[in-house]
Amino acid sequence: MCGIAGILNFNHAHQDDKVIRAMSDSMTHRGPDADGFFISGRVAFGHRRLSIIDLSEQANQPIFDTHGNYAIVFNGEIYNYAELKQLLKDVYPFKTNGDTEVVLAAYIHWGVKALEKLKGMFAFAIWSKQDETLFIARDRLGVKPVYIARTGTHFVFASEIRAILNSGLVARKINRNALTDFFLYQSFQSPDTIVEGIHELPAGYSILINKLDIQQKPYWDITNAPDIEIGDTASVNKQVNQLLIQSVERRMVSDVPVAAFLSGGIDSSVVVGLMAQISTAPETFNISFDDKEFDESDYASIIAKKFNTRHHELRLSSDDFLHELPNALQAMDSPSGDGINTYVVSKAIRKQGIKVALSGVGGDELFAGYPIFKQFESLRNKSWLWKSPGFVRELVALALGGDDIRKQRIAELLRLDQCSISKVYPILRQVNSYRTLKRFLKSTTKVSGLQQSLSSKQTAIEKFPDYSQISIAEYLGYTKQTLLKDTDQMSMAVSLEVREPFFDHDLIEYVLRLPDSYKKGASPKSLLLNATGNLIPAEIYNRPKKGFVFPWNNWFRNELRSYCESRIVSLSGKDLFIGSNIKTYWEDFLLHKNRIGWTSILLFVALENYIEAHHLE
Repeated sequence: MCGIAGILNFNHAHQDDKVIRAMSDSMTHRGPDADGFFISGRVAFGHRRLSIIDLSEQANQPIFDTHGNYAIVFNGEIYNYAELKQLLKDVYPFKTNGDTEVVLAAYIHWGVKALEKLKGMFAFAIWSKQDETLFIARDRLGVKPVYIARTGTHFVFASEIRAILNSGLVARKINRNALTDFFLYQSFQSPDTIVEGIHELPAGYSILINKLDIQQKPYWDITNAPDIEIGDTASVNKQVNQLLIQSVERRMVSDVPVAAFLSGGIDSSVVVGLMAQISTAPETFNISFDDKEFDESDYASIIAKKFNTRHHELRLSSDDFLHELPNALQAMDSPSGDGINTYVVSKAIRKQGIKVALSGVGGDELFAGYPIFKQFESLRNKSWLWKSPGFVRELVALALGGDDIRKQRIAELLRLDQCSISKVYPILRQVNSYRTLKRFLKSTTKVSGLQQSLSSKQTAIEKFPDYSQISIAEYLGYTKQTLLKDTDQMSMAVSLEVREPFFDHDLIEYVLRLPDSYKKGASPKSLLLNATGNLIPAEIYNRPKKGFVFPWNNWFRNELRSYCESRIVSLSGKDLFIGSNIKTYWEDFLLHKNRIGWTSILLFVALENYIEAHHLE
């Protein structure tokens, strides 16, 4: 896992090495083990390395081909690199034992079609000296980030927004048009970012820049999952199990020890159980708490004992989380209403000397673990509602009124003309409503970026079963825009590589094509449990789902009140907002009015912190 950065000058002027070094230096946390640079004519690459595969200095980046025509900087892991290396060994003289050189060799040999062969999480850039072309690609699901910016004279890219800002080539200007989505869905929606002019290369896309133009194209789309032959229940369970084992096995490829997060929930327990089938005595980490309301260490211990793991229980207190909030906010490369817990836990595990950890994140999205799956199913079963006269539904919506977020969601649902995924999902996933946003934002966009994205794929999504439609919406929405982004930025902030077996595209493509009946049952995540048999004991899944939640609502009103209030007051003075209404919103939260949650408050705090830290205007 690493950090990459680069600059291409369209005016053929030579690069200033100070610029690429400034970009690289801003991402030291992503790769504290080594740095490297390639500066030649109008192109410059920078790289920060966290050594995971082939720990030798020979594998430091950038890496060049034998003839010196190609240079590559790479971030991520290619889990099938050994297999690809065998296919390429007769056409490319390898000098290293790592995956980066395999990616370079694959591109030289297969061109853009190499992307179809890569199994992993990645973002990389390749410069061809002979053709004077720059090729950049990002993994299918967007586990690894890459940001891009086109100025009048330069094309700039990096693993983090802060690196592009540190180039000095892009104005530090707030992207006002992206604020609506940020406050609706607690993160900026790809391809937009908080900074005007900086965009995220979409997941599953590549971009080719030559002397004439810039071509940005998709090479994978989640809605194009291939059809499968669905057998009986036993064969389906067997296939899912094999794909799960394959996914975990892929993610254990490493030249350093691979540990696992073990919360004691279903997903992390399944991951650990599968790890134990592949290797003996895997190393596991559980974060335990003095407050039993949030502590799940007893369940984690059950799994640790069952699979004979080398288990570590790291005890944290409420004070640990309170003290880490400012550090977590500073670590954010993009403001978010989530991710604080990930930062604290990642930091605790990294302090134990761990560089790589497997996580159960993603299991809820794929195996219908969130309440949103049943909410969508319930709405689908009420098709009669949308056949009732529009004026009747409008009267009911108006009667709901008020500023209660839940009632506002119901009102927006009633105003819909149909119960399609592209219209329902964006409402179900809202942190705030449009009505609330109009109270404190001076200008809002009429249609959210998330709704536009789903609408453009509506026809393709509707070909899937209802539960799979929600899974797809989750991948395109919350998962890609918030969950994966926060997991990367918060773990890499402390130089920890997190690997997610449930984000394996082979596994996802298969499960998405299965009928809903396989995913429903008496137990939560029935398909996952049925596919893994008696892998985990019943006491792990026959209990209420806790989730990783802490009393932030209370902390924001008490211990962290002055910290939050100072930032909210500062933000209210900016011309983007109707300041008096932001203050009223904060006061309503303090008074427990309108069901305003701490996540909504964190959005203000995180945004103001980011604006000030990065001097945005």
